[in-house]
Amino acid sequence: MMGETVKQSEVRPDIFRLWCDYYTLCKPKVVALIVFTAIVGMFLSVPGMVPWQPLIFGTLGIGLAAASAAAINQIVDQKIDAQMQRTSKRPLPSGTITNKQALLFSALLGIASMVILIYLVNPLTAVLTLLSLIGYAFVYTMYLKRATPQNIVIGGAAGAAPPVLGWTAVTGHIHPDSLLLFLIIYTWTPPHFWALAIHKREEYARVNVPMLPVTHGVQFTRLHVLLYTIIMFGVTLLPFATRMSGWLYFIGALILGGIFLYYAIRMQSDRDPKIAIKTFGYSILYLMLLFALLLIDHYIPLLLALWQ
Repeated sequence: MMGETVKQSEVRPDIFRLWCDYYTLCKPKVVALIVFTAIVGMFLSVPGMVPWQPLIFGTLGIGLAAASAAAINQIVDQKIDAQMQRTSKRPLPSGTITNKQALLFSALLGIASMVILIYLVNPLTAVLTLLSLIGYAFVYTMYLKRATPQNIVIGGAAGAAPPVLGWTAVTGHIHPDSLLLFLIIYTWTPPHFWALAIHKREEYARVNVPMLPVTHGVQFTRLHVLLYTIIMFGVTLLPFATRMSGWLYFIGALILGGIFLYYAIRMQSDRDPKIAIKTFGYSILYLMLLFALLLIDHYIPLLLALWQ
C-alpha cells in the first residue's frame, strides 16, 4: 500500500507538469487577448444580449484555433526559441514535449475548432478563422518572419481578425463596423511588436530573424513606432466619427492614445534602456482598455433605457 501511495504521488506531479506544458504550448496570454477582442466583436454586433450558442461555441472555436496556431508557431520556431532568453524555457526547446506530440495536439485543436465553428456557429466564421490560422501559423511564421523586416505589418492581418470572427459568429456576415475593429488592431500591431523587437534586438540578430531594428537600426524603428502610433491614434477615433460609439469611448480613446503617443515620443530620445519594454507593456494594457471602452460605451444606451 505504501509503495502504491508513493507511486501515485510521483505520477500526479508529472501529469500536472505535462498539462502545464501543453497549456504553455497554446500561448495562453496571447490567446486570452485574442478571445477577448473576439468577444467584444460579438457584443458590438447586436444591440442587446448575444445569443448563447454563438457566444459559447464561437468563443470556444476561435480560442481553439488560436491555440492551434500558437502551437504550430512554437513547432516552427523551436530552434530560434532555444536561443532566446524570453522563449528558451518553452516546452519544445526544453524537451518536455516532442515535435510529434505538439503536432498531434495542434491538429486536434485545429480540427475541433473547425467542427465546432462549422456545425455549431456558421460556415463563414469557420472559413475566416481557418484563413486567420493559416495566415499566422504558416504564412507569417514559416515565411514572412524570416523573409522581410515588414513581416509584422504584412502578417498583422491574421492577428487583427478576431473581432471580425466574433462579429460573424453572431450575425453570419461581415459588417463595416467589424472592419473598423480589425483596422484598430492592425495599426496597433507594428508599434506594439516593434517596441518588443527593439528591446530584444540583440537576440533577434543572433538568430538571424530580420526584425526591423536588426535590418534598419534602432532609431529607424523608433521613428516607425511613432509614425504607426499616430496612424493608430487616428484610426481609433473612427468608431466615434462613424457613430459606432459615443462620447465615453471618444474621451477614453483620446486619453489612452495620448499616453501611447507619450511613450512613442519618449522612445525617440529617452536613453532609458527599459523604455521600449515599458512601451510594449503599455500597448497590451492599451488594447484591452480600448476594447473594454468600446464594450461599455455600446451598452450605455441600453442601461439608460432600463434605468428609465
